[in-house]
Amino acid sequence: MTRTGADHEQVRRLVLRGTSGAVTRCRDFTAAALTDWGWLPAATPEAREQVEDVLLLVSEVVTNACLHAGGPEELVLRHGGERLRIEVSDASPEHPHAQAPRSPALPGGHGLMIFDRLARTWGSEAKPDRARGKVVWVEVTRPPGQESLRARSARRRPSPL
Repeated sequence: MTRTGADHEQVRRLVLRGTSGAVTRCRDFTAAALTDWGWLPAATPEAREQVEDVLLLVSEVVTNACLHAGGPEELVLRHGGERLRIEVSDASPEHPHAQAPRSPALPGGHGLMIFDRLARTWGSEAKPDRARGKVVWVEVTRPPGQESLRARSARRRPSPL
């Protein structure tokens, strides 16, 4: 875990090249990070829903890399302040784009619609340093009423007399 910037961004990385069960591994990895960062256990129904949304977004972005980009290479979670950024890198230079409209009743083809509905913002960018491929990222905000692990710890610490 690294800390950077004014809000002490915390970063967690999971390398995925050549591994099976990527979606499950990424969801489990994300749930563990959310626990460490104070998002879990969720205190309110709204917060529980937000955490489920985060896990769905992780599943979607990793599944998209599996289906459309030859598989994910790395999952990166960046947590700072009230924001969580989920990044999945892959070797394909092709960026996500909307497919032809389909019926919501049909399976598949709804990933970008899920990003639009659940994420604060999302996008993709070329990998740095001219590396082949891209990074697809999704950002969400901390659930309402959830305090950070740092705030919870500070509250529990006895004050010096």
